[in-house]
Amino acid sequence: MKLLHIDSSVLGPHSVSRQVSAAIVDRLKQATPSLELVYRDLSQTPLAHLSGSHLAAAQGAPAPAELGPDLAASAAALDEFLAADVVVIGAPMYNFTIPSQLKAWIDRIVVAGKTFSYGANGPQGLAGGKRVILAISRGGYYGAGSPAAALEHLETYLRGVFGFIGINPEFIVADGIQVGPEHREKAIAGALQAATNLRAA
Repeated sequence: MKLLHIDSSVLGPHSVSRQVSAAIVDRLKQATPSLELVYRDLSQTPLAHLSGSHLAAAQGAPAPAELGPDLAASAAALDEFLAADVVVIGAPMYNFTIPSQLKAWIDRIVVAGKTFSYGANGPQGLAGGKRVILAISRGGYYGAGSPAAALEHLETYLRGVFGFIGINPEFIVADGIQVGPEHREKAIAGALQAATNLRAA
């Protein structure tokens, strides 16, 4: 069984989402010691954002020579995702949505003919056999009924985009980490406990 671990926070060791995603991976490794792990740090080794040249190359147009390394990195990111049985992603909220580095990675895995297709009944997800677990962190409170709920574009986007490719993702959430020290401590403890209690398979 293969596990792909993705981190996207720019905060390094100060990151809550990294702490929680690592705890999730530890839990899964304890349950399945033979788990084969692939790790990708999107902050340390970011993928380029899509350009017109990327899209033209995807449609079969000749790619400029300077685009070659990035196209290879793009293909590698897609291959990693397709090969994984389980995907664990650390995703903090930045300005109400996902980090741009994570968006660049998502743009590499949401690919027609690979992870989704269009048919007579509309789009169909092709990646439904995977388990995706997301460790998300948010500075405030964005749950249903909260004053800031309309600004929540992290969990809603991730749920939507993975649903589009056929996956029903699981979420472990640390909310309110910038509200104050007590809120932060409580949020982290709750998320780490949720990781410990995570279903093994």
